[in-house]
Amino acid sequence: MKIFVTGGAGFIGSNFVRMALTARLPGLEDADITVFDALTYSGTLTNLEAISDSPRYSFVHGDIRDQDAVATALAGHDAIVHFAAESHVDRSVTDSRIFVETNVLGTQTLLDQALALGVPRFVHVSTDEVYGSIDEGSWDENEPLLPNSPYSASKAASDLLVRSYQVTHGLNASTTRCSNNYGTHHFPEKVIPLFITNLLDGQKIPLYGDGGNVRDWLHVDDHCRGIALVLQGGKPGETYNIGGGTELSNVELTEFLLAATGRDESFIEHVADRKGHDRRYSVDIGKIQRELGYEPLVPFESGLADVVKWYRDNRSWWEPLKEQTTP
Repeated sequence: MKIFVTGGAGFIGSNFVRMALTARLPGLEDADITVFDALTYSGTLTNLEAISDSPRYSFVHGDIRDQDAVATALAGHDAIVHFAAESHVDRSVTDSRIFVETNVLGTQTLLDQALALGVPRFVHVSTDEVYGSIDEGSWDENEPLLPNSPYSASKAASDLLVRSYQVTHGLNASTTRCSNNYGTHHFPEKVIPLFITNLLDGQKIPLYGDGGNVRDWLHVDDHCRGIALVLQGGKPGETYNIGGGTELSNVELTEFLLAATGRDESFIEHVADRKGHDRRYSVDIGKIQRELGYEPLVPFESGLADVVKWYRDNRSWWEPLKEQTTP
C-alpha cells in the first residue's frame, strides 16, 4: 500500500508516519508513505528525522490548497490519510480565515483530486470538538454537529464535505473523531506541552477560568492505532470516535503536571476564560471497539510521565519552537 499522509510533519501525523515505518501499526508494516506538508509554524521535519532514511519514506513540500501540487504528488497512491489542519482554538478565535482556507478548501482540494486520480481510500482525521459541549454522558457518532469555535466549525464543515463526496461520488471515505491527544513532539502552544515546558523553565502556567473544563485524554500512539484500523477496515461513509478513556478537568491535569515536574500551586496563574470555551468533551468509543477491535493501550499516568521525560530530555526540539512563536 502506498499512503499519502497530509500534515505528516505535524504532531499526530508524524507520529503515525514514525509508527508505520517502524512496524508499530499492524497491517502497515510494508506500506510506502509520502508525507505532504506545507511546513507551517507547527510542522517541522525534525519530527521525521528518526525515519528519514527509510526507503519507504518520501517527503513533498506542498500546500493542500494547491490543486496542481496535490495532483502531482498524489498520483499513484492507494490511500490518503488526511491530518493536515489548522488546529489551535485560540488562534481561530483571533483570526479564523486560515482555518477556513486550510481545513475546508484544503480538504475539498484533496477530495477533488482523490476522485480525479481514482485514489481507492480516504481517511479524514477530525476532532470531537465538532460535537460542541456535553454536560453528561458521551457522544456517539450519530450526534448532531454543534461546533462552538471557528476551529471546530471549520472541521465540522470538512467532515460534511467528506460525507458528501462519499454519498454523491461514491468515494471510499471514512472519518475519525478523536479526543484530546497528548504525546511527544507536540507543538508547545498546546496545553500539555505548554505547561510542561513552562514548568521546566520555572515559569507560570496560565489556567483558564475556574479550571473546570473537562477533556478525555488520548495518547497519540493509541490514536494512530485507531486510525490504522479505520484505514484498513473502516466502512465507506462511516465515522469512528477514538478516545482514551481518561477524563480530567484542567485543574486535575494541572495537578498531574505540577507533581511530574516537582512544582507547586504557586506556579498557577489564573487567567480569563477563552471565548466560547467548551465545558466538557466525552466520546463513546463503542463503535470502533465493536467493529474494528480498538482499545486504548497506554495508561494515562505512565504515558504522561514518559511525555514529561521526553520534554525534559529534548530541549533542543522545543526551545526553538517556543522562541519563534513568542510575541
